[in-house]
Amino acid sequence: MGNSLNATIKAFHCRCPKCGKGRLFKGFITLVDHCASCGLAIAKNDNGDGPAVFLIFILGFLMVPPAIIIAMHVDWPLWVHGTLWGALILGATLGMLRPAKALTMAMQFKNRPEIFTA
Repeated sequence: MGNSLNATIKAFHCRCPKCGKGRLFKGFITLVDHCASCGLAIAKNDNGDGPAVFLIFILGFLMVPPAIIIAMHVDWPLWVHGTLWGALILGATLGMLRPAKALTMAMQFKNRPEIFTA
């Protein structure tokens, strides 16, 4: 349990899954090639679109029911609902994309560290 918690904390700080010191990103979601602290090959093991897919499912599950309930109780035009909920879901997705990408990278390193060779 402690090892998983440690990996999760490193991920939410967007740090290297091995040492927890080096930065994981050089851009918004662009990974660094290697950790500046320990040399771990990070960009070689990019997790692709997995985090975005997870966020789509999770945020859809969490945000669609409130959107439906609110739509049933207020009489807003359809364009207001589309704009409001579209902006909220897009903002939540973009805000959570870096930590989700870092978390999947940390779990990938925790479960298969041998693929992170230089």
